[in-house]
Amino acid sequence: MTQTLVAPSILSADFGHLHAEIASISSADWIHVDVMDGKFVPNITIGPLIVEAARRASAALDRPMPLDVHLMIVEPDRYLADFRKAGADILTVHAEACTHLDRSVQYIKQLGAQAGVSLNPHTPENVLDYVLDELDVVLCMTVNPGFGGQSLIERVFPKIERIRETIERRGLKTRIEVDGGVKPDNARRFREAGAHVMVAGSAVFGAKDRDAAISAIRSA
Repeated sequence: MTQTLVAPSILSADFGHLHAEIASISSADWIHVDVMDGKFVPNITIGPLIVEAARRASAALDRPMPLDVHLMIVEPDRYLADFRKAGADILTVHAEACTHLDRSVQYIKQLGAQAGVSLNPHTPENVLDYVLDELDVVLCMTVNPGFGGQSLIERVFPKIERIRETIERRGLKTRIEVDGGVKPDNARRFREAGAHVMVAGSAVFGAKDRDAAISAIRSA
Protein backbone atom coordinates (compact mmCIF):
# COMPACT_ATOMS: atom_id res chain seq x y z
CA MET A 1 0.00 0.00 0.00
CA THR A 2 1.41 3.37 -1.00
CA GLN A 3 1.88 6.12 1.54
CA THR A 4 -0.97 8.54 2.11
CA LEU A 5 -0.13 11.98 0.74
CA VAL A 6 -1.39 15.17 2.37
CA ALA A 7 -2.08 18.24 0.24
CA PRO A 8 -3.01 21.30 2.34
CA SER A 9 -5.25 23.72 0.47
CA ILE A 10 -3.94 27.27 0.57
CA LEU A 11 -7.53 28.46 0.22
CA SER A 12 -7.49 28.35 4.03
CA ALA A 13 -4.13 30.13 4.35
CA ASP A 14 -3.43 33.78 5.14
CA PHE A 15 -2.64 35.20 1.70
CA GLY A 16 -1.03 38.24 3.29
CA HIS A 17 1.76 35.97 4.54
CA LEU A 18 1.76 33.31 1.84
CA HIS A 19 5.47 32.47 1.98
CA ALA A 20 5.33 31.98 5.75
CA GLU A 21 2.11 29.97 5.48
CA ILE A 22 3.65 27.60 2.93
CA ALA A 23 6.80 27.29 5.02
CA SER A 24 4.59 26.27 7.96
CA ILE A 25 3.34 23.20 6.03
CA SER A 26 6.74 22.04 4.81
CA SER A 27 6.08 18.53 6.11
CA ALA A 28 3.20 18.10 3.64
CA ASP A 29 3.50 16.32 0.30
CA TRP A 30 1.69 18.59 -2.17
CA ILE A 31 0.39 22.16 -2.12
CA HIS A 32 -3.24 22.24 -3.24
CA VAL A 33 -4.39 25.39 -5.04
CA ASP A 34 -8.12 25.96 -5.55
CA VAL A 35 -8.87 28.16 -8.55
CA MET A 36 -12.47 29.41 -8.78
CA ASP A 37 -14.01 31.74 -11.34
CA GLY A 38 -17.42 32.70 -9.92
CA LYS A 39 -19.10 30.89 -12.81
CA PHE A 40 -18.47 27.18 -12.44
CA VAL A 41 -18.64 27.65 -8.67
CA PRO A 42 -20.17 30.52 -6.63
CA ASN A 43 -16.87 31.98 -5.50
CA ILE A 44 -13.81 33.74 -6.94
CA THR A 45 -10.34 32.95 -5.65
CA ILE A 46 -6.96 33.17 -7.34
CA GLY A 47 -5.16 33.18 -10.67
CA PRO A 48 -1.74 32.38 -12.10
CA LEU A 49 0.02 35.15 -10.13
CA ILE A 50 -0.74 33.48 -6.80
CA VAL A 51 0.31 30.11 -8.24
CA GLU A 52 3.59 31.73 -9.25
CA ALA A 53 4.04 33.11 -5.73
CA ALA A 54 3.28 29.70 -4.24
CA ARG A 55 5.85 28.17 -6.56
CA ARG A 56 8.52 30.61 -5.34
CA ALA A 57 7.62 29.89 -1.73
CA SER A 58 7.83 26.15 -2.30
CA ALA A 59 11.13 26.44 -4.19
CA ALA A 60 12.66 28.18 -1.17
CA LEU A 61 12.04 25.15 1.05
CA ASP A 62 14.58 22.41 1.68
CA ARG A 63 12.10 20.00 0.08
CA PRO A 64 10.01 21.79 -2.57
CA MET A 65 6.46 20.47 -2.91
CA PRO A 66 4.57 19.92 -6.16
CA LEU A 67 1.79 22.39 -6.91
CA ASP A 68 -1.54 20.62 -7.30
CA VAL A 69 -3.75 23.13 -9.14
CA HIS A 70 -7.48 22.39 -9.12
CA LEU A 71 -9.31 24.39 -11.79
CA MET A 72 -12.94 24.93 -10.80
CA ILE A 73 -13.55 27.10 -13.84
CA VAL A 74 -15.44 27.09 -17.12
CA GLU A 75 -13.44 26.70 -20.36
CA PRO A 76 -10.32 25.51 -18.51
CA ASP A 77 -8.42 24.84 -21.75
CA ARG A 78 -8.04 28.60 -22.21
CA TYR A 79 -5.94 28.88 -19.05
CA LEU A 80 -4.05 25.60 -18.79
CA ALA A 81 -0.87 26.97 -20.37
CA ASP A 82 -0.92 30.03 -18.07
CA PHE A 83 -1.17 27.92 -14.93
CA ARG A 84 1.47 25.51 -16.17
CA LYS A 85 3.81 28.42 -16.89
CA ALA A 86 3.11 29.78 -13.39
CA GLY A 87 4.39 26.54 -11.87
CA ALA A 88 1.57 23.99 -11.73
CA ASP A 89 2.87 20.41 -11.60
CA ILE A 90 -0.56 18.80 -11.56
CA LEU A 91 -3.47 20.33 -13.47
CA THR A 92 -6.95 19.06 -12.63
CA VAL A 93 -10.03 20.02 -14.61
CA HIS A 94 -13.66 19.22 -13.87
CA ALA A 95 -15.40 16.68 -16.07
CA GLU A 96 -18.54 18.85 -15.80
CA ALA A 97 -16.69 21.87 -17.25
CA CYS A 98 -15.09 20.17 -20.26
CA THR A 99 -16.99 19.70 -23.50
CA HIS A 100 -14.14 17.60 -24.89
CA LEU A 101 -12.63 15.97 -21.81
CA ASP A 102 -10.12 13.80 -23.66
CA ARG A 103 -8.82 16.84 -25.53
CA SER A 104 -8.32 18.70 -22.24
CA VAL A 105 -6.44 15.76 -20.73
CA GLN A 106 -4.19 15.44 -23.77
CA TYR A 107 -3.47 19.18 -23.70
CA ILE A 108 -2.38 18.97 -20.06
CA LYS A 109 0.01 16.17 -20.94
CA GLN A 110 1.38 18.13 -23.90
CA LEU A 111 2.18 20.94 -21.47
CA GLY A 112 4.28 18.53 -19.45
CA ALA A 113 2.05 18.43 -16.37
CA GLN A 114 0.34 15.54 -14.65
CA ALA A 115 -3.30 15.31 -15.66
CA GLY A 116 -6.21 15.12 -13.25
CA VAL A 117 -9.98 15.08 -13.62
CA SER A 118 -12.32 16.06 -10.81
CA LEU A 119 -15.87 14.86 -10.21
CA ASN A 120 -18.50 16.75 -8.23
CA PRO A 121 -20.40 14.73 -5.61
CA HIS A 122 -23.36 14.12 -7.92
CA THR A 123 -21.30 13.10 -10.98
CA PRO A 124 -21.13 9.34 -11.62
CA GLU A 125 -17.72 7.76 -11.97
CA ASN A 126 -18.49 6.23 -15.37
CA VAL A 127 -17.80 9.57 -17.09
CA LEU A 128 -14.15 8.60 -16.63
CA ASP A 129 -14.43 5.31 -18.52
CA TYR A 130 -12.69 6.52 -21.68
CA VAL A 131 -10.07 8.78 -20.10
CA LEU A 132 -9.11 6.94 -16.91
CA ASP A 133 -6.15 5.20 -18.53
CA GLU A 134 -4.66 8.63 -19.34
CA LEU A 135 -5.06 10.14 -15.87
CA ASP A 136 -2.49 10.61 -13.13
CA VAL A 137 -5.13 11.76 -10.63
CA VAL A 138 -8.86 11.41 -10.10
CA LEU A 139 -10.09 14.07 -7.67
CA CYS A 140 -13.33 13.18 -5.92
CA MET A 141 -15.09 16.17 -4.45
CA THR A 142 -16.54 15.16 -1.11
CA VAL A 143 -18.35 18.49 -0.73
CA ASN A 144 -20.04 20.72 -3.28
CA PRO A 145 -17.20 22.90 -4.60
CA GLY A 146 -16.99 26.62 -4.00
CA PHE A 147 -16.18 27.17 -0.35
CA GLY A 148 -13.83 25.74 2.26
CA GLY A 149 -14.81 24.42 5.66
CA GLN A 150 -17.81 22.33 4.58
CA SER A 151 -18.87 19.01 6.08
CA LEU A 152 -18.28 16.00 3.87
CA ILE A 153 -21.06 14.26 1.94
CA GLU A 154 -21.21 10.64 3.09
CA ARG A 155 -22.64 9.38 -0.20
CA VAL A 156 -19.28 9.80 -1.95
CA PHE A 157 -17.62 6.84 -0.20
CA PRO A 158 -19.15 4.14 -2.45
CA LYS A 159 -18.06 6.14 -5.50
CA ILE A 160 -14.48 6.29 -4.26
CA GLU A 161 -14.57 2.53 -3.74
CA ARG A 162 -15.86 1.90 -7.27
CA ILE A 163 -13.17 4.11 -8.79
CA ARG A 164 -10.52 2.26 -6.78
CA GLU A 165 -11.85 -1.09 -7.97
CA THR A 166 -11.73 0.06 -11.61
CA ILE A 167 -8.17 1.36 -11.24
CA GLU A 168 -7.07 -1.92 -9.68
CA ARG A 169 -8.88 -4.02 -12.29
CA ARG A 170 -7.17 -2.12 -15.12
CA GLY A 171 -3.78 -2.25 -13.41
CA LEU A 172 -3.38 1.53 -13.44
CA LYS A 173 -1.22 3.75 -11.22
CA THR A 174 -3.80 6.56 -11.11
CA ARG A 175 -4.04 8.19 -7.70
CA ILE A 176 -7.38 8.96 -6.08
CA GLU A 177 -7.50 12.34 -4.37
CA VAL A 178 -10.30 13.53 -2.08
CA ASP A 179 -11.20 17.13 -1.34
CA GLY A 180 -13.68 18.39 1.22
CA GLY A 181 -14.22 17.79 4.91
CA VAL A 182 -11.01 15.78 5.38
CA LYS A 183 -9.88 15.65 9.00
CA PRO A 184 -7.63 13.39 11.08
CA ASP A 185 -10.68 11.59 12.48
CA ASN A 186 -12.06 10.56 9.07
CA ALA A 187 -8.87 10.20 7.02
CA ARG A 188 -8.79 6.48 7.73
CA ARG A 189 -12.23 6.03 6.14
CA PHE A 190 -11.07 7.80 3.01
CA ARG A 191 -7.95 5.67 2.89
CA GLU A 192 -9.90 2.45 3.33
CA ALA A 193 -12.25 3.51 0.53
CA GLY A 194 -9.26 3.91 -1.78
CA ALA A 195 -7.97 7.49 -1.52
CA HIS A 196 -4.24 8.10 -1.82
CA VAL A 197 -4.15 11.92 -1.50
CA MET A 198 -5.99 13.94 1.15
CA VAL A 199 -6.72 17.61 0.53
CA ALA A 200 -7.19 19.45 3.81
CA GLY A 201 -7.70 23.17 4.28
CA SER A 202 -9.02 24.27 7.66
CA ALA A 203 -7.96 20.96 9.25
CA VAL A 204 -4.33 21.98 8.63
CA PHE A 205 -4.26 25.78 8.49
CA GLY A 206 -6.69 26.05 11.40
CA ALA A 207 -4.55 23.85 13.62
CA LYS A 208 -2.15 25.28 16.22
CA ASP A 209 0.42 22.63 15.31
CA ARG A 210 0.24 22.22 11.55
CA ASP A 211 2.93 19.56 11.34
CA ALA A 212 1.00 17.50 13.89
CA ALA A 213 -2.23 17.92 11.90
CA ILE A 214 -0.50 16.79 8.70
CA SER A 215 1.05 13.82 10.48
CA ALA A 216 -2.30 12.85 12.00
CA ILE A 217 -3.99 12.80 8.59
CA ARG A 218 -1.13 10.88 7.00
CA SER A 219 -0.88 8.26 9.72
CA ALA A 220 -4.61 7.71 10.11
